[in-house]
Amino acid sequence: MKKLHVWVLIVMGLFSTLAVACSKDDDKKETKLYKVTNAPMTGAQENPAVATTATGSFDATYNPDSKEFNITVRWQGLTGNATLMHIHGPAARGANTGVLHNFATLFTPTPAGSFTTKFIINGTTEKEEDLLAGKWYVNIHTAAHGGGEIRGQIELTY
Repeated sequence: MKKLHVWVLIVMGLFSTLAVACSKDDDKKETKLYKVTNAPMTGAQENPAVATTATGSFDATYNPDSKEFNITVRWQGLTGNATLMHIHGPAARGANTGVLHNFATLFTPTPAGSFTTKFIINGTTEKEEDLLAGKWYVNIHTAAHGGGEIRGQIELTY
């Protein structure tokens, strides 16, 4: 009878160890972010291309678990104050399309500056598959270039 009790205790111990090990594996699940760092924004990326000395760049991350998109946009040398700034999509590099996300109230209208923001991708107009396929772009408009003075395609890597 003692041997049976010992075996029962051993089996219970093994099941407990396995249960704890499995739950720890789930706890260790690490979220991988899609990201791009220092992506360029230029007049040449606009459609039609814009002759300008202005430049910009952006950093972006996307968390597929939370659907959170973060972006920091930087610009300098615009022909005047930034008047509008948006994310557009879906569109391939060099193609134009409508606004997905407007940054109108998030930046200071100056010829040089930066801002950071985040939002949750809504899944209807802002689609994860379009973002991950590189079909979003960010651009900055000025009075001299109403269609956009500089632009950069958002192409994230995992």
